[in-house]
Amino acid sequence: MTTVLLAFGALAAFLVCLASPSTVFAADELSAGDTAWIMTSCALVMMMTLPGLALFYGGLVRSKNVLSILMQCLISAGLVSVVWVIFGYTIAFGEGNAFVGGLAHVGLSGITPDSLSGTIPTYVFVMFQAMFAIITPALMIGAFAERMRFGPYLAFIGIWVVVVYAPLAHMVWGGGWIGESGALDFAGGLVVHMSSGFSALAAAIFLGKRRGYGREPMPPHSLPLTVIGAALLWVGWFGFNAGSQLAADGIAALAFLTTNTATGAAVMTWVVVEWLHRGKPTVLGAATGAVAGLVAITPGCAFVSPLGAIAVGVGAGFICYGAVTLLKPALGYDDSLDVFGVHGVGGAWGALAAGLFVWSAGAAGPEVSWTAQVPKQLVSIVFTAVFCPAMTIAILYVLKALFGDLRVTDENEAIGLDLTEHSEGAYTDV
Repeated sequence: MTTVLLAFGALAAFLVCLASPSTVFAADELSAGDTAWIMTSCALVMMMTLPGLALFYGGLVRSKNVLSILMQCLISAGLVSVVWVIFGYTIAFGEGNAFVGGLAHVGLSGITPDSLSGTIPTYVFVMFQAMFAIITPALMIGAFAERMRFGPYLAFIGIWVVVVYAPLAHMVWGGGWIGESGALDFAGGLVVHMSSGFSALAAAIFLGKRRGYGREPMPPHSLPLTVIGAALLWVGWFGFNAGSQLAADGIAALAFLTTNTATGAAVMTWVVVEWLHRGKPTVLGAATGAVAGLVAITPGCAFVSPLGAIAVGVGAGFICYGAVTLLKPALGYDDSLDVFGVHGVGGAWGALAAGLFVWSAGAAGPEVSWTAQVPKQLVSIVFTAVFCPAMTIAILYVLKALFGDLRVTDENEAIGLDLTEHSEGAYTDV
């Protein structure tokens, strides 16, 4: 009897230790909780592309082009999923030099179900990073919407992910020089938003303006679709930012909170500024403000305080509104859906703000100060703003040599890409 009681006592003590919040597990031990959270985050980030971004962009274009936008988002998920497993992951996260990863993990060679990245299976880490790689080229679609041929588009995003996105991800997150220099980018202000925004601007200028741009009205064909898409992006962004901690812990909780707080501040700021500037607040403005806030908080979501997140969101509302309503008309480029104004400019502001409002209790730690951090952030911003569009232009010149004109013909553009590129129509009369 005594032996049985001692056994039960030992078991109870063991269970208490497991349940104790102070219990510390080794970094190379699998955590079921962390794994479940990151797998959930993968699904949330995939939802950002399909259907979130697809509906957001689909509602903003004219009805004759909505299916082409949905198709481009859908094919980004299909193509990049394959490219990431074969080449993308190893270039981004394989052991390499300061600029690019090595080829040890081509086809995920050397990775097994037992491989761990921290407390989660490496396969889950590969999948989570694949979701980022999928949405980044899809973000660019909005800048050159309604005018690029589907075949060249496929080639463009396939090459871009390998030669632009993956190397930049390595430089920031995979042991490359930007991350090693101390620049902060928790969830992709540089890697996702600046890279897509600045590359999208380069592509839009390279392809030229839409027929009738500046002379014909080109209003969104379905703002309800756009708002639904923006709402899905907002929800999915919790996995995007909080999931980037790769653990279910206090830093993930901070990122979760700051993501929502900055977005709310950006929505309110955009609406108020628009109300004062144009006399009426618009649904499109509120939706765009939400995305601007989400973009801006991404690089610093785990590095700033909740009050700092409000400052980030307010700045995003002002700065991105100015980029969309003042900068674009002044410079005259045709960024169809304001990818540069929201993602490029918003990502740059967010990367700078991560240094300006860095918080001693956040993931950067108490030793980091804004005076020391801001110069590092500026270097990373300038490099990204030059590297990504330069590489994008080089890719487009190569594709033009291979495919000829990358744009649809004037006649097909007038008819719409849904019919001319895919032989389908989004809306039919019976």
